[in-house]
Amino acid sequence: MHQTGNPSDAGSEPLIHVGIILNQSNIHFELLSAYQLQGEEFPAGNYSVEISDGKILFNGNQYEEITFEADDLHTDSFELKEVIIGVNFHWERRENQRFLGGLKFMVENGGVSAINIVSLEDYLTSVISSEMSATSSEELLKAHAVISRSWLLAQIQKNKSIEKDYQTSFVTPTEIVRWYDREDHTRFDVCADDHCQRYQGITKQSTPLVKQVIDQTRGEVLTYNDIICDARFSKCCGGVMETFENVWEAIPHAYLQGKADIDNTNSLPDLTMEEEADRWIRTSPPAFCNTQDAKVLKQVLNDYDQETADFYRWKVVYSQEEIASLIKNRSGIDFGEIIALEPLQRGTSGRIIRLKIIGTLRVMIIGKELEIRRTLSKSHLYSSAFVVDADDENDEGIPQRFTLTGAGWGHGVGLCQIGAAMMAEKGHSYTAILNHYFPTSEMKKNY
Repeated sequence: MHQTGNPSDAGSEPLIHVGIILNQSNIHFELLSAYQLQGEEFPAGNYSVEISDGKILFNGNQYEEITFEADDLHTDSFELKEVIIGVNFHWERRENQRFLGGLKFMVENGGVSAINIVSLEDYLTSVISSEMSATSSEELLKAHAVISRSWLLAQIQKNKSIEKDYQTSFVTPTEIVRWYDREDHTRFDVCADDHCQRYQGITKQSTPLVKQVIDQTRGEVLTYNDIICDARFSKCCGGVMETFENVWEAIPHAYLQGKADIDNTNSLPDLTMEEEADRWIRTSPPAFCNTQDAKVLKQVLNDYDQETADFYRWKVVYSQEEIASLIKNRSGIDFGEIIALEPLQRGTSGRIIRLKIIGTLRVMIIGKELEIRRTLSKSHLYSSAFVVDADDENDEGIPQRFTLTGAGWGHGVGLCQIGAAMMAEKGHSYTAILNHYFPTSEMKKNY
């Protein structure tokens, strides 16, 4: 295992290992300053590594792993070529990206992976500029700095306690339930894509405000019972936050529970009930994240995120041929023609946790939230908070059109980025924003 600073040691800022490019046959990179490799100095310039006989081939020599060490982690930098961003999302693309700190290559799953070794606060400066617009309001940026720092430190602690037989799925002949977290990253702390936290190094230009916010909140984390909070976030909760255990493992967190994204929560319906969820999703109730304010949205949505226009409420229409083919390709199971998509269990935000797919050849139950979204879209459905209208039946009574009407963008657990941006716009402080999205938590300075 790699070594990282201990997040429980007050006063020490950890070094973070971030997986940037994973399992490739070769990787091209450019050192933008001189680096050290096993005592030898390599000047700035273009280089490449490749897999050869199960090892890393570099400069005519083979290695199990190699690390280019920076003289100064805060100023020395390198560029990785053709980094994939938005993996499996509708806006997936490649771009060259620059990073501060050290560069490590290791053999993984028959390919070579590139790992960035970076100080936690430098990492956060990038995450805040990558996840949000660097021109966002100060209070929003402060809130995001605290939750991003908390989430990462919580993952490092969690990684130490995960058992070898830790399960993220269970499968029977009639049911497939999976959830997707970052436990598959066993040789580094976190990946650079939306699977963990969006991190694009110093590719995205930061601003003096982002650097100021990181400095002002340095070491600040959310805690519950003196344990660092697993502070989750998503783009848009759709009006109600989801409960942690409905999306990931069945471990309740008091600060990640269902709650309306609005000041007045007295009128929140029970969205675990199908009738209430149906009514809620088909309407557009008031919420912090129910906004079309271009100024606010620009703070949260980067250029390619803005390719998504509808997210508080959205609609997707599939023909019978489209949905049958999609489900077969995404799940690997041939259901035949699709007769019905039947929600069996919903969470506190109306997100479907267990969905029955009824086909002419097969009936299966799938879950949890992300598995449902992956199965019903070429990339990821915006959320699993949706209702289904099946119509245009043929002579055999099989629907020829399915309309999915949905709410929100993402899993909906923890901080709602668009809602938080609107709270900041309305004058709420970052501590008020954090209290709203993570009730019962406390702020502490960890280092």
